Amino acid sequence: MSAPKGNLEIGSVTGVLGRNALGKSSFTKILAGVLEPDEGSVEPKLKIAYKPQYISTDFDGTCEDLLFRSIKENMSDIYVKNEIFRPLDIDPLMEKDVQSLSGGELQRLSIAITLATDADLYLLDEPSANLDSSTRMEVGKIIRRTMENRKKTAMVVDHDIYFIDIISDFLMVFLGNPGREGTAHGPMTMRDGMNLFLKEAKVTFRRDHNTGRPRINKPGSSLDREQINSGEYYYSD
Repeated sequence: MSAPKGNLEIGSVTGVLGRNALGKSSFTKILAGVLEPDEGSVEPKLKIAYKPQYISTDFDGTCEDLLFRSIKENMSDIYVKNEIFRPLDIDPLMEKDVQSLSGGELQRLSIAITLATDADLYLLDEPSANLDSSTRMEVGKIIRRTMENRKKTAMVVDHDIYFIDIISDFLMVFLGNPGREGTAHGPMTMRDGMNLFLKEAKVTFRRDHNTGRPRINKPGSSLDREQINSGEYYYSD
């Protein structure tokens, strides 16, 4: 899959990587209409479904109440029930009070609400937080499947490089001085984006032959030096 630089392709997922305090979350908030940009405007106007980085637990009611209030028109949708609620294991949460949920349960519920919302663009900030490794992978599959099947587009901010690696078609990379300024680069291909991000982080990656997971090469190792010299910080298949 390819796309012109700077565009988002329908049915795709664009991952967003960068160090802390470079503006990734602020960027998604501006797109979602939660923050106003200091200058300029966000165009065109799209229908946005947004999962913030920090999820509020101040709703006074059950998960079923919150779902009904948020997505009542889609709760009986077959795709939502079978492809979002079921793999996220939402049914056992229905009668629980939202304020009693664990971090992982609240994350799953928030992802379910976001993906079950009718929108043009889905913004998910740190969807892998508070989830174990198997649930993270399931969430990644659900996000990709929903975008592909429903011909939608997602942008996903996360610090789990493996998670971003398996779900993304394209990357945006934030560079700059943490807490002072950050600049977004892309969207670009996975290869270009990962090379840019990993070069800034001064690490090289290889793919584990047994698990397929990315692994950091030992600094100064022969493979590390070889990849740096070739400009390929990111493994290639």
